[in-house]
Amino acid sequence: MRINKLLSNYGICSRKEANRIIEEGRIIVNGVKCITGQWVEETDDILLDNVPIKRKEKVYILLNKPVGVTCTAKEDVENNIISYLNYPEYIFPVGRLDKESQGLILLTNDGDLANKILESDNYHEKEYIVTLDKPYDDSFIDRMSSGVEIGDIKTRPCVLKKIDDITYSIILTQGLNKQIRKMSRTFGYKVIKLERIRIMNIKIDGLEYGKWRYVNNEEFKF
Repeated sequence: MRINKLLSNYGICSRKEANRIIEEGRIIVNGVKCITGQWVEETDDILLDNVPIKRKEKVYILLNKPVGVTCTAKEDVENNIISYLNYPEYIFPVGRLDKESQGLILLTNDGDLANKILESDNYHEKEYIVTLDKPYDDSFIDRMSSGVEIGDIKTRPCVLKKIDDITYSIILTQGLNKQIRKMSRTFGYKVIKLERIRIMNIKIDGLEYGKWRYVNNEEFKF
């Protein structure tokens, strides 16, 4: 695999950060200075700042994200999720939860697991509680459940349940950008609150707003 993918898989840094480290001449592979995009094997002798690299212990964190925090690892973005969490090791958010939304977001240094969760073809469930700006009727539930044309894409059928006149729960198996907001807007409704409460078997139950905890192995059974 390429050196930047290896460093990311080992939980050392992002692929972008790996390129910067390589350009600074800090990576040595089998006694030779590494170049950007170089292919390596795990059996190679790879040094970072003259110290052999090794896999970091995998970290899995669940954050009850507040509104206003942006799900990016980019340092130049104000109030980004990495700065908000201020975790001492390299981690990154798995997917996104838009700035105006709140609730469950996963952060990890495990690139392989992140890819499995994000792969659309795996049909992993994500559950949300949605509050609208005005009451809806039963036809709204039926039409949303059947799939909605947003732009040139029709969303997958999904599961909706009524909570009250302006609130519903929705279970998606895909993660289009601002999907729920766009789906609701198609029928003339504005989302005024959106909270993710579950990803697969991982639930936000009992976790205070703005707080985080580690995810246990049982929760990753899927």
